[in-house]
Amino acid sequence: MMALEPVIVLVGVFSALLGLAIGSFLNVVIYRVPRALSVVHPPSACPNCATPISARDNVPVLSWIFLRGKCRSCSHPISIRYPVVESVTSLAFLAVGLRFASDVASAGTAGELVAALCVLAAFLYLIAISIALAAIDIELHRLPNAIVLPAYAVGGALLVAASLIEGDFLRFLWALAGAAGMFVFYFALAWVRPGGMGMGDVKLSGVVGLFLAFLGWAELAVGLGAAFILGGVAGVVLIALKRANRKGGIPFGPWMLAGAWVGVFAGDYIADGYLSLVGLK
Repeated sequence: MMALEPVIVLVGVFSALLGLAIGSFLNVVIYRVPRALSVVHPPSACPNCATPISARDNVPVLSWIFLRGKCRSCSHPISIRYPVVESVTSLAFLAVGLRFASDVASAGTAGELVAALCVLAAFLYLIAISIALAAIDIELHRLPNAIVLPAYAVGGALLVAASLIEGDFLRFLWALAGAAGMFVFYFALAWVRPGGMGMGDVKLSGVVGLFLAFLGWAELAVGLGAAFILGGVAGVVLIALKRANRKGGIPFGPWMLAGAWVGVFAGDYIADGYLSLVGLK
C-alpha cells in the first residue's frame, strides 16, 4: 500500500494542473458546441482581427494576465470569461481529485488502483461537462445533446470498468437503476408541467442519476433534493431582482448540476444528519 499523504498531494496537484488545461479547452466547447461548430478546427483566433492564437498566448490564465486581457495583434479586449473558466475548472478539478484521492492512495492491489483511477477519471469528466453545461445553459438556456448524450457512454464505461475490476457489478446495476429513476422522475415533471422542465434537463438527469447512485443512495437523494432547493432559492432571488419571471427564464441545468455536486461531496453527512434529526438513526 502506498503512503497516503504523498499520494493525496500528488493526485491533488495533478488534478489542478489538468484542470487548467481542460479549462482552456472548455472555453472552446462553451462557445462552439451550442453553435454547431467544430471544437478542433479552425484553431482559436482573435474574433476581431482573425489572427491565430499562438502557443505562448494560449497558456491558461497566465497568458491573459501577461497580455493584460488584450489581443497581442490588435489590442482587442479578451473576455475575462476565459481565465475565469480556466481558474474555476482548475479549482473544481482539485476538489474532485482530493475527494477521491484517498481511494487511490489506499489501493492495496493493482486492480484496486485501476478501479480507483477509473472512478476518479469518471468524476473529473463529470465536473468538466458540468462547468461547460452550466455556462451554456446560463447563457443560451440550452443543454446540448453533443455534450449530454456522450456522458452516458463515457461515464458508463468508466464506472462499469471500476465495478468489474472491484468484482462488484451490483454497484453498477444500482447506478443504472439510479439513472433510470432520475430520468423517469424528471420526464414525469416535464410531462405534468410542459415548459417548466426542458427535455435537456430530462436527458441530463439520467447522467446525474448514474454518477450519484454509483456512490450511494444517500448521495442520490441529497443530490436530487439539493437541486430543487438551490434552484428554488435562486429563482426567488432572480424574480425579486426582476432578472426573471415565474413563467420561465430560469435555467434549471446549473442547479441540477450544483445539487449533484452537493450530493457527491456531502451526501453521506447530510443524509446522516437528517436521519439523526428525525430520530431514524
